Amino acid sequence: MNLNKESVANFIKQCQRVLKVSRKPDREEFFNVAKVTGIGIILIGVIGFIIIVISQLIQGTG
Repeated sequence: MNLNKESVANFIKQCQRVLKVSRKPDREEFFNVAKVTGIGIILIGVIGFIIIVISQLIQGTG
């Protein structure tokens, strides 16, 4: 990887531009994102649990 002064300066400029555009989410947006993330995690867990139960029923264990 070529790390010269020009590429580092360009990277810093890009980072500054992103930080200027980004903003802190308001309370409602944060809770919506947290809710959707939580639902996704629970859904993946339930799907995994169902797969394990089905595999145990097929194998005849448990």
